[in-house]
Amino acid sequence: MALLGPMLACGPVLAQAPTAPAPGPPVAPAPAPHALVSLSAVYAQGDTQPIRAGLNWRVFDAHANDDGVHALVAESSQSTPAFALPDGEYIVHVACGLAGAARQIKVTGAPLTQKLTMNAGGLKISAQLGDAPIPPARLNIMIYLPDRNDPEAKLILPNLKAGASECLPEGAYHIVSKLLDATPGATTPTNSTVYADLKVQAGKITSGVLRHRAAAMTLKLVNNAGGEALANTSFSVLTPGGDVIREMIGAFPSLLLAEGEYVAIARHENKTYQATFKVISNQDRDVEILARQPAAE
Repeated sequence: MALLGPMLACGPVLAQAPTAPAPGPPVAPAPAPHALVSLSAVYAQGDTQPIRAGLNWRVFDAHANDDGVHALVAESSQSTPAFALPDGEYIVHVACGLAGAARQIKVTGAPLTQKLTMNAGGLKISAQLGDAPIPPARLNIMIYLPDRNDPEAKLILPNLKAGASECLPEGAYHIVSKLLDATPGATTPTNSTVYADLKVQAGKITSGVLRHRAAAMTLKLVNNAGGEALANTSFSVLTPGGDVIREMIGAFPSLLLAEGEYVAIARHENKTYQATFKVISNQDRDVEILARQPAAE
């Protein structure tokens, strides 16, 4: 009889637990979706061509902060910018000179195109003395927004450069042009002032040429007609009504004066002399005051 070999005791087999993987870096949240917002502006309703220069764009969050300020989200000086913006509500503002337009938009993930209408036009002013153009450096052109009773109610542009076009909202404006002294580097206004009222139309350039009527007068105190000017003389130029226009010191000072009649007073060695003279536009000349009978004080 065959003998059976020893039986091996068998028990339950235990499986070894797998090792847990090492933790990886934190996963960044997916970026908020952005949509491309393309912007352009036109001067007037119905214009097909966008404004090509001189624009300043700003995009603000439509929801104000606790202090009431709308956060600036993006800005550009390009004529037709495109901004990648996350979903949300925004206020788009565009400025052109003193004109501006704004619109609230909503971005929802899809590309968006917006065209803003400025309702604005250009204003270009130049000036002439006689038939000759006046250099811009010798002009001070001021633009006012008038009201019903006061043409100079609100100064909106204190120094418009002559010959340059300025973008302004559609409407009526009051223009004041002052001729400056001819002395190189001088910025003293003369009494030659020209006024005009012009209306700016949306989508158009309104041009105006203002004509000054003035001449350069050189003052001299002389002992005899055509004689040599006396040094160390002080001069005053007055209107016939006695309003002082300019005061100067020198042997033969010059000044620009608007067309009209004037009184010149010369003071020399504690004596005062005077003469009346007339200014005719574009006729520069010398004004001689004879040092003979002193003027009554």
